[in-house]
Amino acid sequence: MYITVPTTAGRIRGRRKGEVTGFAGIPYAAPPFGPRRLRPPQPPQPWEGVRDAFTPGPSAPQPGYLPAMAGLLEEAAEPGEDCLSVNVWTPSPGRTGGRLPVMVWIHGGAFRNGAGSLPSYDGARLAADGVVCVTLNYRLGAEGFLLLPDGTSNLGLLDQIAALEWVRDNIAGFGGDPDNVTVFGQSAGAISITALMTMARARGLFRRAITQSGAGHHSHPEHIARRVTERLAALAGVEPTREGLATVSPERLVAADAALGREIAQATDPGQWGESAGGGTTVLPVVDGATLPRRPIDALADGAGRDIDLLTGTTSDEFRLFLVPLGIGPRVTEDVLQGFLAGFGLDPAEARAAYAAAHPGATPGDLLSAAMSDQAYRVPALRVAEARAAHGASTYVYEFAWPSPVLDGALGACHMAEIGFVFGNLSTPLTGADAPSELSDTLREAWTSFARTGHPTAPGTPGGRLPHWPAYAGRRSVMRLGDGAPAVCEDPAARTRRLWEGRR
Repeated sequence: MYITVPTTAGRIRGRRKGEVTGFAGIPYAAPPFGPRRLRPPQPPQPWEGVRDAFTPGPSAPQPGYLPAMAGLLEEAAEPGEDCLSVNVWTPSPGRTGGRLPVMVWIHGGAFRNGAGSLPSYDGARLAADGVVCVTLNYRLGAEGFLLLPDGTSNLGLLDQIAALEWVRDNIAGFGGDPDNVTVFGQSAGAISITALMTMARARGLFRRAITQSGAGHHSHPEHIARRVTERLAALAGVEPTREGLATVSPERLVAADAALGREIAQATDPGQWGESAGGGTTVLPVVDGATLPRRPIDALADGAGRDIDLLTGTTSDEFRLFLVPLGIGPRVTEDVLQGFLAGFGLDPAEARAAYAAAHPGATPGDLLSAAMSDQAYRVPALRVAEARAAHGASTYVYEFAWPSPVLDGALGACHMAEIGFVFGNLSTPLTGADAPSELSDTLREAWTSFARTGHPTAPGTPGGRLPHWPAYAGRRSVMRLGDGAPAVCEDPAARTRRLWEGRR
């Protein structure tokens, strides 16, 4: 069965399957190539008649994943120029007067990979729970996050804002409420959302936010961003200007970005590349003073975004996704562990003792993974919660503790392990064959309740799967999910949390 919906650029036709209608590959902006390359997003060209919205649009240019990771992570579809598109799933297109809560997903992928159309992000199950689900593409890598000499930067964030403006202007036709939009995302998507919470151009476009394994520390100041642009342009063999970079094919820019990542990974000066030290990322949101005036965590500490409800959290073993598949853990010696702890600014003996107490019997590689999970993910998320608590801003915190069975369980509750459960898609590479559907029911209940009401446990809802979930403030309350029955913990792992006070 086909259903037609009007949009600001023209009518589109979607396909109904069961109780949900899906629309794929809807352009929210014009193709960002040719004369529009390395420029802010522009409106899409209107079309005549009815446009079929059956197939997702192309992904943004990207390198794909290393062979060791390829089996664990979904690869995006073929890239193409018309890559700025959204996908929509709705139970009631045009039938509810625009009153359903809207959930807009911003994908992760280290700002270099990913797409809103990955199978894990299929929004049909969430839509069946009574929300309108939207996923989007945005420019990645050099195309999306270089700082150009004329001050142009954060094009990927501007793409996300353009997609949210499309939602504001069109979502009522799909049954959604433009005044009740929740943005949710993971990793680079969550970092993006935290930035959007502090950006003037995004103000009023969403009411709530869910940030999974990403917070407000990962950004580049102008001098680091300039260094990234200059070195990447040199690797591509052109001048570090819009005109120079625009002469380079997308594939060549992607290759130059990959080469830069390898250089950053081998750099001996930890301050040379800022938050990209280690090579996990090259480009990041740029604190340019205009689109992004301040580092997001600093802006939040001063009260930015306090009118936005926030649900934030991490997995228990984030960094194991990056160490285990590459076989790094067993190669970590005591000397290597001590060196990393000192490099983080911690007292190595004190930190080792704290992490060993929290993880009895752990190897040096396990302890390094725990410390890196805290440094990159858990502590930044808690800093956001603490900053908001000081302003009385509504903030809820979770820890996802379900261990993936993949690689004989060695990944633990790693980075990305929760995504399939949030979407109700339990055939993802990290969920394995017998993922517990009741855990997905619990997460979807919490996420959709938060989207409806601003509370992950709706007061007075009979038959709910979660106990009362208090805000983080005061007792540092964290809901632990996926490790037995859901339970509220007060200041879990307090000893290791305190290690990082006054540091990064």
